[in-house]
Amino acid sequence: MTALQNRSRKTDGRRLGLVARRNITAYGFLSGALICFAFFSWYPMFREVVLSFQENNFVDPPVWVGFDNFTTVFKDPAFRSAWINTAVFTLLALLCGYLIPFVIALVLNELRHARGYLRFVVYLPVMLPPAVSVLLFKWFYDPGPGLFNQILELAHLPGLSWLDSRDTALISLVIVSTWMNLGSGTLIYLAALQSVPGELYEAAELDGAGVLRRIWHVTIPQTRLILLVMLLLQIIATMQVFIEPYLLTGGGPEDATISVVYLMYQYAFNFGNFGGGSALGLMLMLVLFVFSAAYLRLSRDNT
Repeated sequence: MTALQNRSRKTDGRRLGLVARRNITAYGFLSGALICFAFFSWYPMFREVVLSFQENNFVDPPVWVGFDNFTTVFKDPAFRSAWINTAVFTLLALLCGYLIPFVIALVLNELRHARGYLRFVVYLPVMLPPAVSVLLFKWFYDPGPGLFNQILELAHLPGLSWLDSRDTALISLVIVSTWMNLGSGTLIYLAALQSVPGELYEAAELDGAGVLRRIWHVTIPQTRLILLVMLLLQIIATMQVFIEPYLLTGGGPEDATISVVYLMYQYAFNFGNFGGGSALGLMLMLVLFVFSAAYLRLSRDNT
């Protein structure tokens, strides 16, 4: 009996040793990702919170100023414009950048020929560096030899001051953003569509459902999770718009395209007020956190 117990203990010890070695190896691989997240994501967020309550130029010792940075930012006339522009940009980008990729994915999913080539064409803008895409559209928007005004001229329509008019500047940025991010959203939707069982479409078609009814009653319910996740990611990404106003309009004309992140950049690197920029960043982070938490709660309750 004692021999059996000793043998059982040895077996258990070997199993525990094997499990421990496997776990150590797994945690070893995981530690690299955790270190990267801690150094490049969590630590900067912690520093942003600290800086928002400091007067700090990274030369002299920092001085704690409480909520003075927030008061300074609130009193800035550009503060209200930045939040309004960001909200409007997010809404317009959702109407374009969220729906258009889904429609294109629906079309690509129904094609039987040249599907791979068309995927490449749709994804091509994503492979270009963002600065290159924005500068390309800057030439398109040129009021003189720009492509868009040349097209309007061929149609015998008056040209537009795309980036110099308050009426068209913001929508011009939305067009650029939609074109730049079209490919990634389309491929994600396309992957979700290809996972929908074909039997559901056949059953709906036998019941006399047309194309729109099949999309509404089969496609959207089957891809609902992906649609909800993409909606959340789209809102978070568009509310952090920066490169488009930075390279195309500089926040103008008359603060018509200034965004919250671009105002943060101005405070930190143009005005040298890192505390004010961090205060803006903290406010944006809290807004996105509250929205994301509420959105996830509602989507979980409705799933």
